[in-house]
This record gives sequence, C-alpha cells and structure tokens, in this order.
Amino acid sequence: MCRKVQSPIFTTGKLTYMKGSLTLILGVLIALCTHAGTVDTISVYSNAMKKDIRTVIILPSKYKKLSNLPVVYLLHGWSGKYSGWIKESPQLAKTVDEMQIMIVCPDAGFNSWYFDSPVDSSVRYETFITGELVPYIDQHYKSSKHRAFRAIAGLSMGGHGAMFLSIRHKDLFGNAGSMAGGVDIRPFPKNWDLSKKLGDSATHPQNWENYTVINVVDQLKPGELNLIIDCGIGDFFLPVNRAFHRKLLEMKIEHDYTERPGAHNSKYWGSAVDFQLLFFKKAFDKAKAAVVAAK
Repeated sequence: MCRKVQSPIFTTGKLTYMKGSLTLILGVLIALCTHAGTVDTISVYSNAMKKDIRTVIILPSKYKKLSNLPVVYLLHGWSGKYSGWIKESPQLAKTVDEMQIMIVCPDAGFNSWYFDSPVDSSVRYETFITGELVPYIDQHYKSSKHRAFRAIAGLSMGGHGAMFLSIRHKDLFGNAGSMAGGVDIRPFPKNWDLSKKLGDSATHPQNWENYTVINVVDQLKPGELNLIIDCGIGDFFLPVNRAFHRKLLEMKIEHDYTERPGAHNSKYWGSAVDFQLLFFKKAFDKAKAAVVAAK
C-alpha cells in the first residue's frame, strides 16, 4: 500500500510495507504488544525526475508528543527498494521507540548508486535526496533540522550512497555509515550496470574517478563527519573497505571501522544496522548535551 502524502497522517500499527493476509487489526495488535513505532509508506514527488518516489517512514509510537526528532536516512542496496530495510530488519520499528528517533527509507531505483548520472539525465538521486526529500521530511514531520541530528547510512550500493552524499553535503548530514558498502566502484567496471550510469570505464574514465567514494573522501577534513564503516570478512567488498579504512587513517579522519564474520547478504546488514544506529544515537546524545550546555 502506498499513498501520496501532502501532510502526514499516522495510524499506530499500520504496517503498510506488508502484503497479503496481514490486516490492519493484526498490525495494531503487534504494535501494542511490542511497543513498536509506526511504519508507513508515502510518495514524495521529485521535480528533478518528474515522478513519485516511494519512501518508508518509521516513527516512534509517541510521535505526536515529541518534537525535533533525530533522523536516520537508510539507503537500500543494488536491486533493492524502499521496503527492503523494514522487511530485513523488522526490529527497526521497535528501535525507533527505544531511541526516540525517526527513520526514512527512500527508493532509489534498481541501480542508481545515489548520484546524479553524468550520462543519463533521468537519474538524479543525489538531487532528490539532498534537495527534495530532506526538505520534504523537515517540512512535514517533527524532525530536527540541524545536521548534528541527521544521519545517513546504507548497505552495499547504499553504503556508497551514504558516504557519497554525506561528504558532498556536509551542511545536511553530521553522521554517516556504510554497511558492506561498495566504497570504491572502479574495480567493478562490468558489474551492476554501472556503465549505464557512468559511461564505459574505457571511454569515460574520469567519471569513474569522480564518482567513487574513495576519491570523493578527499573533500573531507578531520572532524567534519561522524563515520562508521563495517564489512563482513566473507564479503567481496572487503578489499575496497580495507583500502577505504587505510585512506581515512592516512588522512587522519576519525571513524569507527569494524570487520565481522559475514558475507554480502541480508543476514549481515540486517544485524549490522543495530550497531550503526547505536553509534548514531550516541552522536545525537552528545550533540544534545552540547546544546544544553551552551544554553
């Protein structure tokens, strides 16, 4: 179920991401029993791409009584979609209640890699997320509008996207995370239809250099972002994550980096997200303490 939202309407326990036999009544009972937050699916219009973008919103159950909520934008991976996170990590509905945050999961197409394509003008997901989605959320929801209370993270392609967007838009994001992220796309010129978004690596080599996160990180200075990066030791992206980690160390960019048992699959990032959200919650709490101390 998906609806286009002009102003937010919330129903406790409305699990719009489920299909088939799961009814609204069952959803309400689940929420009441587990003290979980609400899950809704909305459509946000992208003027840049002239289409509606489906987006999952996860809110604390006491949302109406809250204000200035920290926001975590969670990005899906290649071949995924907006509903992927809540299906693979159903604990998120409870986590938002425990942490008093909100989570936003936008759709980014089959293989957008979260940038504005230099060869396909119809692919403008950097513009959508940073210039359209974030302003939409801040206008229609009780979200904090300060970068210190805004985070972005993702899995695989979404890990690349989170790093790419946070580094290029430090005015919007104070925190970013990558789970099993494709943080250097250059070793994979024949994979995931990347050439359709960047051009062939042989004829458009500069695009591949300019749009890979391991090079974009050159724009980052120490202390500008709170970063957390993790990857499974059985993941094919492990070598590029290790290289990314080494470069951050050389640049003296503070970050949390973890390798854990696991492969490139939903089992890995379905649990890795818990560690990343805890990292963000600590950053939000620290920022809140700083605001209180400054008063």
